Amino acid sequence: MIAFLRLAAIGFVVLTVVYWLISVYSRSVRREALEKRWDEQAAEGAAPGDRDAYIKAGMLDYERGLRRRLIGLVYIVPAVVVVLLIWLNNYS
Repeated sequence: MIAFLRLAAIGFVVLTVVYWLISVYSRSVRREALEKRWDEQAAEGAAPGDRDAYIKAGMLDYERGLRRRLIGLVYIVPAVVVVLLIWLNNYS
Protein backbone atom coordinates (compact mmCIF):
# COMPACT_ATOMS: atom_id res chain seq x y z
CA MET A 1 0.00 0.00 0.00
CA ILE A 2 2.89 2.37 0.79
CA ALA A 3 4.40 1.70 -2.64
CA PHE A 4 1.12 2.59 -4.36
CA LEU A 5 0.83 5.84 -2.39
CA ARG A 6 4.42 6.70 -3.25
CA LEU A 7 3.69 5.98 -6.94
CA ALA A 8 0.56 8.14 -6.78
CA ALA A 9 2.39 11.05 -5.12
CA ILE A 10 5.31 11.00 -7.53
CA GLY A 11 2.95 10.57 -10.47
CA PHE A 12 0.88 13.53 -9.34
CA VAL A 13 3.96 15.74 -9.07
CA VAL A 14 5.24 14.67 -12.50
CA LEU A 15 1.83 15.14 -14.10
CA THR A 16 1.51 18.58 -12.50
CA VAL A 17 4.82 19.64 -14.04
CA VAL A 18 3.76 18.25 -17.44
CA TYR A 19 0.38 20.00 -17.15
CA TRP A 20 2.04 23.29 -16.30
CA LEU A 21 4.52 23.03 -19.19
CA ILE A 22 1.77 22.19 -21.70
CA SER A 23 -0.39 25.04 -20.40
CA VAL A 24 2.39 27.60 -20.69
CA TYR A 25 3.31 26.38 -24.17
CA SER A 26 -0.30 26.38 -25.37
CA ARG A 27 -0.93 29.88 -24.02
CA SER A 28 2.22 31.21 -25.70
CA VAL A 29 1.27 29.63 -29.04
CA ARG A 30 -2.23 31.11 -28.81
CA ARG A 31 -0.89 34.55 -27.89
CA GLU A 32 1.60 34.48 -30.75
CA ALA A 33 -1.18 33.54 -33.19
CA LEU A 34 -3.31 36.42 -31.95
CA GLU A 35 -0.41 38.86 -32.30
CA LYS A 36 0.33 37.61 -35.81
CA ARG A 37 -3.35 37.85 -36.82
CA TRP A 38 -3.60 41.42 -35.51
CA ASP A 39 -0.39 42.41 -37.33
CA GLU A 40 -1.70 40.94 -40.60
CA GLN A 41 -5.00 42.79 -40.25
CA ALA A 42 -3.17 46.01 -39.38
CA ALA A 43 -0.97 45.63 -42.46
CA GLU A 44 -4.12 45.38 -44.60
CA GLY A 45 -5.43 48.57 -43.01
CA ALA A 46 -8.25 46.86 -41.11
CA ALA A 47 -6.80 46.84 -37.60
CA PRO A 48 -9.48 45.66 -35.14
CA GLY A 49 -8.86 48.33 -32.49
CA ASP A 50 -6.14 48.44 -29.88
CA ARG A 51 -3.62 45.59 -30.13
CA ASP A 52 -3.45 44.89 -26.39
CA ALA A 53 -7.24 44.85 -26.06
CA TYR A 54 -7.52 42.48 -29.04
CA ILE A 55 -4.98 40.07 -27.56
CA LYS A 56 -6.55 40.29 -24.10
CA ALA A 57 -10.00 39.47 -25.52
CA GLY A 58 -8.54 36.56 -27.48
CA MET A 59 -6.82 35.18 -24.40
CA LEU A 60 -10.06 35.42 -22.42
CA ASP A 61 -11.75 33.38 -25.15
CA TYR A 62 -8.90 30.88 -24.91
CA GLU A 63 -9.35 30.56 -21.13
CA ARG A 64 -13.00 29.60 -21.64
CA GLY A 65 -12.27 27.34 -24.62
CA LEU A 66 -12.14 23.61 -25.10
CA ARG A 67 -8.39 23.38 -25.70
CA ARG A 68 -7.59 24.57 -22.19
CA ARG A 69 -9.96 22.02 -20.70
CA LEU A 70 -8.54 19.22 -22.82
CA ILE A 71 -5.12 19.83 -21.28
CA GLY A 72 -6.68 18.45 -18.07
CA LEU A 73 -6.60 15.03 -19.71
CA VAL A 74 -2.93 15.03 -18.73
CA TYR A 75 -4.15 13.91 -15.30
CA ILE A 76 -6.97 11.61 -16.35
CA VAL A 77 -5.47 9.48 -19.13
CA PRO A 78 -2.31 8.31 -17.29
CA ALA A 79 -4.30 7.61 -14.10
CA VAL A 80 -6.78 5.47 -16.02
CA VAL A 81 -3.96 3.61 -17.78
CA VAL A 82 -2.14 2.89 -14.50
CA VAL A 83 -5.32 1.69 -12.79
CA LEU A 84 -6.17 -0.47 -15.80
CA LEU A 85 -2.68 -2.00 -15.85
CA ILE A 86 -2.79 -2.71 -12.12
CA TRP A 87 -6.22 -4.28 -12.46
CA LEU A 88 -5.18 -6.42 -15.46
CA ASN A 89 -1.99 -7.50 -13.72
CA ASN A 90 -3.70 -8.49 -10.47
CA TYR A 91 -7.01 -9.93 -11.62
CA SER A 92 -6.32 -11.57 -14.99
